[in-house]
Amino acid sequence: MVKKALITGITGQDGSYLTELLLAKGYEVHGIVRRTAAPYRGYLARAAMAADAKLFLHHGDLADAGSIIRLLEKIRPDEVYNLGAQSDVRISFDIPGYTADVTATGVARLLEAIHQLGLPAKFYQASSSEMFGKVREIPQTEVTPFHPRSPYAVAKVYGFWITVNYRESYGLHTSNGILFNHESPRRGENFVTRKITTAVARIKAGQQAKLFMGNIEAQRDWGYAKEYVEAMWLMLQQPHGDDYVIATGETHSVREFLQLAFDHVGLDWQKHVEIDPKFYRPAEVEQLIGNADKAKKNLHWSPKTKFADLVRLMVDADVKLLAESRQ
Repeated sequence: MVKKALITGITGQDGSYLTELLLAKGYEVHGIVRRTAAPYRGYLARAAMAADAKLFLHHGDLADAGSIIRLLEKIRPDEVYNLGAQSDVRISFDIPGYTADVTATGVARLLEAIHQLGLPAKFYQASSSEMFGKVREIPQTEVTPFHPRSPYAVAKVYGFWITVNYRESYGLHTSNGILFNHESPRRGENFVTRKITTAVARIKAGQQAKLFMGNIEAQRDWGYAKEYVEAMWLMLQQPHGDDYVIATGETHSVREFLQLAFDHVGLDWQKHVEIDPKFYRPAEVEQLIGNADKAKKNLHWSPKTKFADLVRLMVDADVKLLAESRQ
């Protein structure tokens, strides 16, 4: 019998990679898209056009309980992956109420709908390393206390605990994937890594002179998104729901990312990068580094792509994308 999966946030970076993974495994994939969402990404369209691909998109919104209930009752999925969120940390300071409604309460709406409908669906919640915020220990594990430093991170903490609550209260198969920063050529350009790699491509092509940055000393644990979605799927193949840190165990600064990206195209980053205070967060998260030993042991998952290789593949992709756009 063909398994059905429902994905919120299907048009995003993780949603597209997860869609391709599930289709390759023979799933029937359903995605929720907002009416106001940008046109569907080209890679999602290509996945839909693949031979015998079973991909269906539905209009809905995590802020609207009615649409969630209607779609869950209609589709009756075996697995639900909640990747939808207002995920821009900096913007969450400007729209904290909307961020909470979608990123926090939206999780509760999904879980309550699954519970009320009596669906046996397994549930995945996209949690975030931003929840650790002002870190209490290095590296961070599944039992490290949270200290969120943005409205986005606060909302993700709520999503994490409501997922645990439905598991413990109602026996639902729910899992939190505490994913540390994971990047790819499909990352939105509002995120720092794509902001850098798109700027590198434009500066190399003579279309841009300067790149304005905020805190370049911030340190992050960066992995490859295409590999991280496999961990999401593996969590829902376990006999019981649980919580897992997904990370590389290495930390690198934004400064290092800048240097590698510019070096890759033969440019000196210091000649092109300027610091602008407007890009600083009101409360900064200085150092994130995850310990994924639990995932390695229980899920048999481990990252493969190294930091430097990730930076180079993202730069190459943006250089190619820019060249194709000029043809």
